[in-house]
Amino acid sequence: MAYFPIINMEKLNGEERAATMEILKDACENWGFFELLNHGISHELMDTVERLTKGHYNKCLEQRFKDSVATKALEGVQKEITDMDWESTFFLRHLPASNLSEIPDLSDEYRQAMKEFVVKLEKLAELLLDLLCENLGLEKGYLKKAFYGSIGPTFGTKVANYPPCPSPELIKGLRAHTDAGGIILLFQDDQVSGLQLLKDGEWVDVPPMRHSIVVNIGDQLEVITNGKYKSVEHRVVAQTDGNRMSIASFYNPGSDAVIYPAPELVEKDAEKTKQVYPKFVFEDYMKLYATVKFQPKEPRFEAFKNMEAAANLGPIATA
Repeated sequence: MAYFPIINMEKLNGEERAATMEILKDACENWGFFELLNHGISHELMDTVERLTKGHYNKCLEQRFKDSVATKALEGVQKEITDMDWESTFFLRHLPASNLSEIPDLSDEYRQAMKEFVVKLEKLAELLLDLLCENLGLEKGYLKKAFYGSIGPTFGTKVANYPPCPSPELIKGLRAHTDAGGIILLFQDDQVSGLQLLKDGEWVDVPPMRHSIVVNIGDQLEVITNGKYKSVEHRVVAQTDGNRMSIASFYNPGSDAVIYPAPELVEKDAEKTKQVYPKFVFEDYMKLYATVKFQPKEPRFEAFKNMEAAANLGPIATA
């Protein structure tokens, strides 16, 4: 098994830029995941966010999780639970409008730290999209524009904790799935592991590294790149020891953005393959995804290809 791709972003500014861009290209084409070091977000800010996230869980969410359905579901169970995850979560919305002020129980310090953190993540996501454009041979800004819709991208964060689990063989921290959206940036615990991706039929650990940001490709980038980049199935394995922190931020298309393969990439691949991915409105994709998140992604794409085909058949006879 090849080494998990790790990209030192400082090397993009010097003579090692070409080699670093090649690592990024390989990561997007063959892994769907990579890990960033020296990404421009200060270690101090990351340490503050981690401290406040863990403190918030201990103070406000731990007891709630112990009283939860998931905890009770494990009592007396002998076979694996396949319709539930061993996680405690809450969600923050940043774009097009923030709901940070509306989330209960957050301290002012935590709100301020998260506000600063997600501004940095948003800029990092947009920088990454332009680096992907460069590797794909697309005009700079193409992916950001493809995500834009009428009022800009959607951007939100899932804050999760994966508490110690007494029976990790009976329940996953998070069941296997691909991410529906665009590009995902994850600040994960560097002490407690658990995140795995599926590569060549084997589950591979995503290594916990201090102050790194893990990035993965979502379904929308698979469609826009016409399959050159692929979203990859991943999961979280529950652990008996330690409480794993996960702060995953999703930089996604706007709800009314129309997603389809970049014509330039389809033309480039015309000799090898015709367009294989559908055209759809992102909000419609999300509605379908919400019902089938933990099922394979291919039927989702097929469903929209079939809708496209039906839409192009012309008027339906009524007599």
